Amino acid sequence: MQDLTPHRDALMALLDFHVEAGVDLALDETPQNRFAEPKAAPVPARMPDLQLAPRLDAAPSAPPRAIPQAAALAPDDAALQAREQARHAQSLEELEAILGNFDGCALKFSAKNLVFADGTPKSRVMLVGEAPGADEDRIGKPFVGRSGQLLDRMLAAIGLDRTQVYIANVVPWRPPGNRTPTPQEVAICKPFIARQIELANPDILVCLGGPSVQNLLDVKDGILRTRGRWFSYRTEGGRDIKALATLHPAYLLRQPLQKRLAWRDILALRRALDGTS
Repeated sequence: MQDLTPHRDALMALLDFHVEAGVDLALDETPQNRFAEPKAAPVPARMPDLQLAPRLDAAPSAPPRAIPQAAALAPDDAALQAREQARHAQSLEELEAILGNFDGCALKFSAKNLVFADGTPKSRVMLVGEAPGADEDRIGKPFVGRSGQLLDRMLAAIGLDRTQVYIANVVPWRPPGNRTPTPQEVAICKPFIARQIELANPDILVCLGGPSVQNLLDVKDGILRTRGRWFSYRTEGGRDIKALATLHPAYLLRQPLQKRLAWRDILALRRALDGTS
């Protein structure tokens, strides 16, 4: 059997690519040439009428899962409802309960768990990504997969851990297949993350990845243009929070050479916490 040890890093990078792309199961162990398969027999133009007696042992088919009426709202109406409900939350615990009962975003019904937050509320640093992945959806916490392990190592490099930061995502439910959330889904979820940032009240907001930067800071440029730059995030209450744009750990796993840029950003975060320029 061939020794794959020398190729371990390349194989792990390929596996990570498939996981990030949403591939979480294999349909077959061997490739199949679908073009070489025999064609199905043609269906007769008219089937004969058959009177079949019902099976007495057949279980009744389960009705399809009904999506609550609120999830069928127009995106603008759902976003308006989200703003109204988020505004009434007076604590992070209350906001999480409101979000758990919110049915205005259809992502809720394809995800396993609500991924609200991890870390310590009221920390000086709050990190916000885009949306949960498969591991986060299964466990119910943000950044617990391979990208989360890399994030932990990045924080440890400047003397921080999860007990000293607060972590969340713009969208708290995993999109099917790890696809990118639609603009409508982001607009519906945005009032909740805005209220979450306001209630967490950090000194520094770290936006992980382009979607987080663009949606929270209203920046149009790509992440490679904005990373390392400082912005000002204003809460609805009128407080200005220093915000740092940086690369998402999942992107760094796919592009390891860019870790040098993320390292500069992490050092800038450390200097900001220490009060040095």
